[in-house]
Amino acid sequence: MTTTDPAPSRSSSWLPRWDPNDPAFWEAEGKARAWRTLAVTTFSLTLAFAVWFMVSAIVVRLNDIGFSLSQGQLFWLTAMPGLAAGITRLAHMFFVPMYGSRHTLTLGTLSLLIPAIGWGVAVQNPNTSFTTFMILAFLAGMGGGNFSSFMPSTSLFFPKKMQGTALGIQAGIGNFGVSLVQFLTPWVVGVNLFWFLGSDSERWTWAGRTSDIWLQNAAWVYIPWLLLGAALSWLVVRSVPIKANFGQQFAIFRDKHTWVMTSIYMMTFGAFSGLAAAFPLLIKNLYGGFENAPLPLKFAFLGPLIGSAVRVLFGLIADKTGGAVLTSISAVGMAVCALLVTPYLTPSSLEQFPLFVAAMLGIFFFSGIGNASTFRQMPIIFNPPQSAGVIGWTAAIAAFGPFIVSMSLSAITAATGNARLFFYLLAAFCVLNLGLNWYFYGRKGAEKPS
Repeated sequence: MTTTDPAPSRSSSWLPRWDPNDPAFWEAEGKARAWRTLAVTTFSLTLAFAVWFMVSAIVVRLNDIGFSLSQGQLFWLTAMPGLAAGITRLAHMFFVPMYGSRHTLTLGTLSLLIPAIGWGVAVQNPNTSFTTFMILAFLAGMGGGNFSSFMPSTSLFFPKKMQGTALGIQAGIGNFGVSLVQFLTPWVVGVNLFWFLGSDSERWTWAGRTSDIWLQNAAWVYIPWLLLGAALSWLVVRSVPIKANFGQQFAIFRDKHTWVMTSIYMMTFGAFSGLAAAFPLLIKNLYGGFENAPLPLKFAFLGPLIGSAVRVLFGLIADKTGGAVLTSISAVGMAVCALLVTPYLTPSSLEQFPLFVAAMLGIFFFSGIGNASTFRQMPIIFNPPQSAGVIGWTAAIAAFGPFIVSMSLSAITAATGNARLFFYLLAAFCVLNLGLNWYFYGRKGAEKPS
């Protein structure tokens, strides 16, 4: 990809030339800038994921501090950020080619201050309505939307041979934001971090015990870091001089491989993000009624932690082995683990809890492999700037995962009394995508070997 400055007058934001596939250019100028940009954007993307998933860590405690929300309403609050993420990702996929990385990433990070501040205020008011919580949950989903501008931007900065590594690092570490928020929340809510703002504690009751917590900290703790991320994005990031209008971007939808990869990525990241959002509430609903019930966030963070770490590792491996074979392994592993979960969805004792968690962690493990391998496949299957557009589009659709998973679990549980049908359907979807991946990308003589 060789590019020239589309607007010399905007040289402070736009690079005059960018050709990472030219070895001389890469060594002389490209490598240092690309890795420096990746460090800043990965930091900001991690925060974006934390804001996106902070709702899943907050809702499990709302009723325990005095709110009276039904199980259906709690699932709606868990689902709403996924709906918002999918919708806003559809917009974000166009931003980088049209407005550049610097402006898009800076403003995208700043926008997350709105839900971070709002949730901290709302949980302190016992009269906060369900409608207000729904609006704030939607706004938190803007953090998920950032993915579809951050990732396409990164794909433009690195040569094709390093796409799997770069995108695997950014997406994998960014995904740590999910685990971070679920791990960090139980710790930060136990301390009055923002005493200087006059924040009040809430009475938290769990398993017959009562204590003071500051649930607002679960949102406010990210405010200073978001400000830092926005400042770094503006100061460090520059825009690659590649421009595309809406017509050029929409050309990706005439390629059947766009739709095939959308289905495959929905299997991997859709399941990862959806189950990450629903996992804490699933633990509470299934095992919260037993004596000495486990704290949901004590175990829920392990799923996204494993999936994120695997994504980083297998991004490196995918550059060596190719993506298609790893995607097939991902599909098989996810299908098997989804079936292994089903016996533990109607528990009779806490003895079944470790097996339930193990099977769920298996789904996260294999989804992490697929999340890495698919992002190796897309830059090979498509040429820039189409590859950036496809990455943004598939990420947008997969971001609906939390909405689809949470709503499906709620509806299926209400209709059948348990969630087994959901996991049967997940296993079937994995088998379908195993066939698509093998036929188009994995078999001998495949149309687009990747």
